[in-house]
Amino acid sequence: MSSNSTKVFIARLLGLDVFDPLGDRLGRLRDVVVLSRDPSKPAQCVGIVIEVPGKRRVFVPMTRIQAMESRQIICTGLVNLRRFQQRGAETLAAGELFDRKVTFRDGSGNGVVEDIGLERQRSGDWVIAEYFVRRGENATGLRALRRGRGERLLVAWDALVHSPLHEPQAASSFVAANDELKPADFAEALHEMSDKRRLEVATELQDDRLADVLQEMPDDEQVKILSSLDMERAADVLEEMDPDDAADLLAELSLEQQHALLELMEPDGADDVRRLLEYAENTAGSMMTPVPIILPPEATVAEALASVRREELSPALASTVFVCRPPLETPTGRYLGAVHIQALLRCPPPEALGNILDTDLEPVLDLADVSEVARTLATYNLTSMAVVNSDGRLVGAVTVDDVLDHILPEDWRTHDDGPTHTLKEGILDG
Repeated sequence: MSSNSTKVFIARLLGLDVFDPLGDRLGRLRDVVVLSRDPSKPAQCVGIVIEVPGKRRVFVPMTRIQAMESRQIICTGLVNLRRFQQRGAETLAAGELFDRKVTFRDGSGNGVVEDIGLERQRSGDWVIAEYFVRRGENATGLRALRRGRGERLLVAWDALVHSPLHEPQAASSFVAANDELKPADFAEALHEMSDKRRLEVATELQDDRLADVLQEMPDDEQVKILSSLDMERAADVLEEMDPDDAADLLAELSLEQQHALLELMEPDGADDVRRLLEYAENTAGSMMTPVPIILPPEATVAEALASVRREELSPALASTVFVCRPPLETPTGRYLGAVHIQALLRCPPPEALGNILDTDLEPVLDLADVSEVARTLATYNLTSMAVVNSDGRLVGAVTVDDVLDHILPEDWRTHDDGPTHTLKEGILDG
């Protein structure tokens, strides 16, 4: 491996694009893997974790890295696309060492790791040479960098007393460090953890965050996490979930557990979930949301636009306003038609919704099979559609993502057929 740089800091590497020697982008660096075999020697960097197209995280050993600098990373282009799995005493530098508490060997106190410096030795190996540490008190004899709260110190690796590197990062630190991850990406990170670690991290999440993450996880993992919570907190998390996702999760539990949790939920939310549980699996009613945007025909375009701006709405649900006679809570009065967001954007704000209804599209019955719903959505290029009962009352709306969840294989969230992405000809390492 050749490189003009002999020292880099990991925090500056995170998010950098990784290229092959021809300049083709392979992916983006997400973490650095280190290994400590001898406490008397600095930990060695054994590879990097990059995220390739398709959100798959793969491992690239350091023997494949040609250059690692603060502005670019270049590897040979031979990347094994099997999903990265942490092994043995391997440690993720950013995921497990950042924010870890450490003790100064000279007895001057404790600190928290904010960054790690890697240095390339004459042999070509990269090792942890320095730690960038924050602490609050004096630091005699060390190069101090003062910035913001606390004292920042750049210290040699042997100036600190370390706990074993493979000791997991505290669950609370992991949650804080990954606060900005999208729910689907956080769910993927949880999926790759051991059962014990997954429960520790899930317990640290706020109820609304845990609800969002649970909705992106396989059914069996959802059940394990929910069952690990006390009943009152489990009910609170269910209330934060979309009613259709909460119903799907409850359907995996025993009838006794279902009844107990529904009794602990707020009455309005519990009633929505109970109605969904009454439908047979793979029907429109079983997969719909019972709380779409519903307005009367007298409502104006301005009111409708204000309704679709609500932050908690998914893009699919925000694409359509359903117009009904009162009452406006499902099951509503007679369903009249829909107004798509494009129509709202084209019409003047004072226009009444009753004047711009799309009445050509027939709603789907709540007992219709998922295949019928999928065909209708595909035929008319819709992202959502109305679901009515036999009396013509709106009972909910089904969205394209609801249908995908039902027609994809049950293990689609975790299914891994190995190296399926071809980044460039010859990229796979046999």
